[in-house]
Amino acid sequence: MSRINMLFSFLRFLTVFSVLLLIINPSFDQVKVSVEKPNLVVAIDNSSSVKHLKQEKALLDFVESIKSNKEIQTKFNINYYSFGVNLKSSDSITFSDKQTNISKAFTQLNQIYKQTTSPTVLITDGNQTFGNDYQFTSNTYKQPIYPIILGDTITYIDLKIQQFNVNKYAFLKNKFPVEAILVYNGNKSIKSQFVVKSGNTTLYSKAINFSKNDNSEVINFTLPANRVGVGNYRATLVPLESEKNKINNTKNFAVEVINQKTKIAIVSDFLHPDIGALKKSIESNEQRSVSIVNPKNIINKFNDFQLIILYQPNNTFNTIIDRLDSEKRNRFVIIGPKTSLSFINRVSKDYSHTITDQTEDYLPELNINYSPFIIDDIDFESLPPLISNYGEVKFNIPFESILNKNVNGVSTNEPLLSTFETNGKREAVLFGENIWQWRAQSYINEKSFNGFDNFIGKLIQYLATSKQKSRLNIDYQSFYNGSGNIIIKAEFFDKNYIFDTRESLNITITDKISKEKKTFPFILKNNNYQVDLSSLPPSEYSFTVRATNENISKSGGFQILEYNVEQQFLNADVTKLQQLATNSSGSSYFIANTENVISDLLRDNRYVPIQKSSKNTIPLIDWKYLLAVITLSLGLEWFLRKYNGLI
Repeated sequence: MSRINMLFSFLRFLTVFSVLLLIINPSFDQVKVSVEKPNLVVAIDNSSSVKHLKQEKALLDFVESIKSNKEIQTKFNINYYSFGVNLKSSDSITFSDKQTNISKAFTQLNQIYKQTTSPTVLITDGNQTFGNDYQFTSNTYKQPIYPIILGDTITYIDLKIQQFNVNKYAFLKNKFPVEAILVYNGNKSIKSQFVVKSGNTTLYSKAINFSKNDNSEVINFTLPANRVGVGNYRATLVPLESEKNKINNTKNFAVEVINQKTKIAIVSDFLHPDIGALKKSIESNEQRSVSIVNPKNIINKFNDFQLIILYQPNNTFNTIIDRLDSEKRNRFVIIGPKTSLSFINRVSKDYSHTITDQTEDYLPELNINYSPFIIDDIDFESLPPLISNYGEVKFNIPFESILNKNVNGVSTNEPLLSTFETNGKREAVLFGENIWQWRAQSYINEKSFNGFDNFIGKLIQYLATSKQKSRLNIDYQSFYNGSGNIIIKAEFFDKNYIFDTRESLNITITDKISKEKKTFPFILKNNNYQVDLSSLPPSEYSFTVRATNENISKSGGFQILEYNVEQQFLNADVTKLQQLATNSSGSSYFIANTENVISDLLRDNRYVPIQKSSKNTIPLIDWKYLLAVITLSLGLEWFLRKYNGLI
């Protein structure tokens, strides 16, 4: 056999062998053994109450002692978090958060460490300013908790305004009610004075007497609303000379006085949970009141209402619709399975609905290009379907959909909730029944009705006014509490009133007192632009929002009230933190006596490293290399045969 034939045989053998090896794919098992240390979660209170209680140095020293302890570093994987309003993965502590939500911190930690051994060192004063009670939320967090209590158990003499209840709005020439809950902490009998002022004018004053047993008082009184606009007030419980914390003796509040209350009628000839849900949502704004009336009785009261809601109209609504049309009045029509579609098609000149005598369940789908006003996404995709009449809706005029119909995840591009403007009137149409379930689901999602109520409130505000459509819309409040988030939202539309994501918006803020000006950029978020002004100090402000690329702007003003909820505390919440430790099989320690914390963690036999083995099946030869060998041998054989004239 010649050499060239031997080479051909070798190359062919190599090809066949590689193909067989690729098919058989021989492999072997590789076992890796690893040691997994338990986690040590260090959650640090970053709220300003820690600084107010003068515990910041002790806290930082304790955190540093954990970082420098080599035994702790060897036994645990240490993860540092700070919390205030939100939980953050960081050991950078500034004590700047204006509020504390310990409950939310436990909820988020539970998602991270649900399947691991992770004892948690909670360094806090235990004073929570909002959110669910963390003593109950922590029951779902199946980790031992070791609270490090920032503060002491010493009882100080203290007078404070425990709670202040007042409506956000009042009506001109009326008196609005105010309720103040005053509390005394001490053993001696004392006298003080409760005073409410507007500027330098005293509007209300009352002498207060407290003793060890008689240590609280509820005061109810009224104040006059004599001027339209935002009125600022200051309530003070005159402090004692020996008080340690005098900040909690004062409460600033504001009330916006409006000239008229919007009255709304829901017209229906039968009862339905939707009607009650709409009434509660609309009346969550004190500026509005709702009456539920029969279509036969509405005519005599027609002029009492600024907006009419027609719930599933039928032939009995003929007179009221004629009156609405003749006076070009705004309306909100809700169409459902009990609606007479033949009646709707007869009386409506703007749209018609195909009659099929069938129903369908439709899910809501938000239209992010809706332009008349700002819509916040309240997680519409999670809301239950509405029952609607099956069939096509035809509009004879231009309209815009807030929500479209969606069936089993498939968009139909059919309107579920739409608005339109024609002949000087505005109208909204909802093609579905059971909107009460949306309000209930919104509460389940957010633990609050606010999201749904604000959504309905904006729709009602749009229908109750007749302002022309604007390309730049601003969403803000007349005043904000100093301890809350201050978010201003904006929408910008192109000339076709399609939401424009390419525009750059800036807001220029002017402090009316100091005349200082600051400019902030808006950030595009979801279906609107937003700017966070929470860093602004309490004062009166005017602002102008401008579009960078076009000569369009809008101005307004707001006030930030002086109030820091984190400065209302004198002591740590020792009882609750100790109970938290007991319920979770942990231990509590005061920050002044933390020498046992580290030793207790090191001695605890529950926190030991876990040896884990993982078995991986690895191929003997990587298939990529086999393919390369097959390609190379076949290619070389073909080239040599071609070169020698054999093919």
